[in-house]
Amino acid sequence: MAQAEARSLKELSGLERAAILLLVLGEEHGGALWESLDDDELRKVSLAMSTLGTVPASLVEQVLADLAGQTNRLTVVGDYERTQELLSKLLPKDRVGPIMEEIRGPAGRTIWQRLSNVQDHLLANYLKTEHPQTVALILSRIKAEHSAKVLAMLPEDFATDVMLRILQLDTVSKDTLDQVEDSLRTNFIANLSQTTRRDAHDLLAEIFNSFDRTNESKFMEALERSAFKSAEKIRALMFTFEDITKLDPNSAQALVRAIDKTDLAKALKGASESTKNFFTSKMTTRAATIFNDEMAGLGPIRLKEVDEAQQKIIATAKAMADRGEIIIAKTGNEEDVVLE
Repeated sequence: MAQAEARSLKELSGLERAAILLLVLGEEHGGALWESLDDDELRKVSLAMSTLGTVPASLVEQVLADLAGQTNRLTVVGDYERTQELLSKLLPKDRVGPIMEEIRGPAGRTIWQRLSNVQDHLLANYLKTEHPQTVALILSRIKAEHSAKVLAMLPEDFATDVMLRILQLDTVSKDTLDQVEDSLRTNFIANLSQTTRRDAHDLLAEIFNSFDRTNESKFMEALERSAFKSAEKIRALMFTFEDITKLDPNSAQALVRAIDKTDLAKALKGASESTKNFFTSKMTTRAATIFNDEMAGLGPIRLKEVDEAQQKIIATAKAMADRGEIIIAKTGNEEDVVLE
């Protein structure tokens, strides 16, 4: 963005001069001017205002002197936040939103990505004081892995209530998103307009896939008590470590070649012989012998390590499926459903 202080009066466009004048007048004295502008003029002058940067007093004086012949020494700042604040005081909300959305552009879409980077315990501590409906909306929009960790830190009854509300979420309006923005004290999110929501059961299936087995079992049992049919549907949509044994031979061999063998050895600790045989059957005889020796050499390991290793392999399988390198299928009631 060009800095206003490095420019002269002659280098300012008419829109930039108008923007400086409106900033100086403020909401009290500039209201009549704002109301006289049509939507196209509003967009143009608002865009100019939001990119001004700091305007030094000397340049403000030149602009005002050019327009009115005299002025006091003033310094104004034109940026996105100041523009939004001023427009909000002068214009109806339905006119402000589209203008600021156009100025903001795609960058506003990163709000949910930034929220996904907040530490789990900090987000959980904040959300546990919020209404379950608000929490459901937030967790439905951030990464499933992050939602799983946050849910596990919430009180069980509260977390179950949140999951039930996720199942009942409808298409979310912009006004509702604006209210959530206020509660989270984040940046402007007007460009997140009405969206077609993803299937709630699929969303919770991803969240359950990201739980460790203790929390998965705990929350699945709680959900079964409150919404048995939904819990069954979620269970059917989940992709578990055991589901890998349902891969077709080519997909299975491709996955075995791609995964880290130490992770696989940990993942198979305590697994059934049939599951172990499934993986070793995709190796050469020599490779299978070496692998079995490595697995035996691990000795006892913590259940947490087994879960983490299995999650890594599941993540690898899903990534390969997304790239079209393997096909992941689960058997439903009547036909196979290919998971994306």
